[in-house]
Amino acid sequence: MNVLVVDGYNIIGAWEELKQLKLQDIGQARDRLIELLADYKAYTGMRVIVVFDAYYVKGIESKLNNFEVEIIYTKENETADECIERIVKELKTVINQVYVATSDYAEQRTIFGRGALRKSARELYIELNDIDREIGQQIKQHKNVQPQIKIPLKKDVLEKFEKWRRGKT
Repeated sequence: MNVLVVDGYNIIGAWEELKQLKLQDIGQARDRLIELLADYKAYTGMRVIVVFDAYYVKGIESKLNNFEVEIIYTKENETADECIERIVKELKTVINQVYVATSDYAEQRTIFGRGALRKSARELYIELNDIDREIGQQIKQHKNVQPQIKIPLKKDVLEKFEKWRRGKT
């Protein structure tokens, strides 16, 4: 199974939309990131874990699961990097490939040493945009496909049935 571990505040600080939201309300920026990652998970089927450190949210470590995205708020004296390194150590096996989304160069080097692969904030952003575009194309193709009619009918009869279906007489 492939796993994507995301350094939440690093990504928020790197994406323009999320940076602007952060200026107004950090909670909205977190929620928007989680929504985007939920779309990513739904499309790719990967397990997605997002880690936020206690810098912005004081308190004890907590784990949530919104939109099938696992959300971890670290302990008060634990950084997101430490938590991510621990997660990589726990999850990286021959069967599991772990990707870490962060633009923190030092963190990238550390996770490489533990066998994980990295995605920069920019790479993840591009990948999300590509997924959005592919979904849009699939929707457009789906709309253009005409359903197969089992009983062949003349065009005028089909039009009359369609009017009835839509409540027009």
